[in-house]
This record gives sequence, structure tokens and C-alpha cells, in this order.
Amino acid sequence: MTARVIVDADACPVKDEVMDVADRLGAGVVLVSNGGMRPSRYPGARIVSVSSGFDAADDWIADEATANDVVITADIPLASRALEKGAVVIGPDGRPFTPDNIGAALSFRSFNQHLRETGASSGYNKPFTAADRSRFRQELDKALRRVIIAP
Repeated sequence: MTARVIVDADACPVKDEVMDVADRLGAGVVLVSNGGMRPSRYPGARIVSVSSGFDAADDWIADEATANDVVITADIPLASRALEKGAVVIGPDGRPFTPDNIGAALSFRSFNQHLRETGASSGYNKPFTAADRSRFRQELDKALRRVIIAP
């Protein structure tokens, strides 16, 4: 089976980088969204539009992911589900999610959610930087090479 990159595409800031790295390494790309994707912008990708139901894209990705895939998502619960399926998972900022760090990431997410719900935090995300984009490209390249070489 050919290596694929499955992207949680709604609001993903690194779709162009995914296309570039995957094309260079000969991997397939699947962009999963709740709609609004312009296929002409990503002619080499398979575009999957799911229903607008809550977590529909996440459910599709989690069901589809295998050990031959690299999943790109900022959604920590989805990252956990994809790791359980054996996929390699990377956040758009280049941060890899692993079995060793996913528990802490889930706990931190829960803590931040609690802070937002109690009004102790405004919930602003840090800005996406050129360094994040560069780190992402490097991490995706490494991850895809591992998946392609894996027996």
C-alpha cells in the first residue's frame, strides 16, 4: 500500500506544504473537510467532503487511518485516535504527536478547556509563524520517509 498523507483540512494552514512534500516523495494526499475545498487548487489530492455533522471529518479520518498514513491535525483527540490506528501524526506547527506525549497533550487540552469555561483564559491561540511552517515541512519529510521505508 502506498503511503498517504491524510489532512484534517478545514482551517489547516499547511495544505500547500503537504502537497509539495508528498508530491516530491511520491505519497498520496487526502484532504478531508466539511466542504468548501476547491479541488482545482489541489489537483493531485483526493478531496473528501463529509457531512457538516459534529466531528464528521474526524470520524472519517480516524476510521480510514492506517500504519501507512501520516495524519495532519491540530485536533488532539483525533491525533490520539489516529495514533491508536498506527498512523504517524503531526500538528500543523510541526509538533509530532506520539504515544509518549499524547496523554500529556490530552491533559493539557482538558486543562485549557476548563480555564476557558471558567473565564480564567481567553482561549487565544499563538500566531502561526514561518518557523512553524519550516518545522512542519521538515517533520513531514522525516515522517513520510519513515512510512515509505517501513516494511
